[in-house]
Amino acid sequence: MIRALFLAWTDLLRPRIFGVLAKGVGLTILIFIALQAAAFFALRALAPETLALPFGATLPLATILSWGSLALFPLMGFFLMAPVAAGFSGLYAENVADTVEDIHYPARPGSAMDFFESIPGALGILGATLLVALLTLILTPFLGPLAPVLFYAANGWLLGREFFQMAARRHMDAAPAQAMRQRNAAIVTLTGVAVAFLLTVPILNIAVPVVAAAAFTHLVHGLLGDEDRALPV
Repeated sequence: MIRALFLAWTDLLRPRIFGVLAKGVGLTILIFIALQAAAFFALRALAPETLALPFGATLPLATILSWGSLALFPLMGFFLMAPVAAGFSGLYAENVADTVEDIHYPARPGSAMDFFESIPGALGILGATLLVALLTLILTPFLGPLAPVLFYAANGWLLGREFFQMAARRHMDAAPAQAMRQRNAAIVTLTGVAVAFLLTVPILNIAVPVVAAAAFTHLVHGLLGDEDRALPV
């Protein structure tokens, strides 16, 4: 896990990976802005238009909540960066994996999944991470210090599963990829938790979806190498 993350971060210094990073950061920002806009308009549409106050006064509740969501941009970023990363994994991570494999593993290149084939899985994991983010946000007042534990554990498992499946499917069908993930569940989940934590670090988190895609590509190749060495000669 540590080796995979270290290689992923050092890869950012390579010109080819940095070019992928620049495009990935742009996509990450666009996805994040889209989610922020969705939250803004959802509050505007679903919240009561006004709130009656004593003495006949009214409060423009929908307007206050919708614009207030922009003021809470950093807090929303904490909860929304995991869904952003999940959406990224289905839209752009194949490009990262292609570049990493071309540089580090030219003798064992993977086959990229069809873009449309990856969309259902990406949407599913996006919905799941959004649900976790929403539940964590709602339960934070009740869970207190346990809320971050729920957030990191659930998102670590979800992100680990999604990014690992993406990287493994380049080398095998869905069933063997799932079996490989289950055999290595601990390291996959721990790597996912590390990614989930990095996603909550301001500024740094914008680059994390690219780093995650690269790290899980390294992780899969490391596990494939271990399994090759374990085969009887």
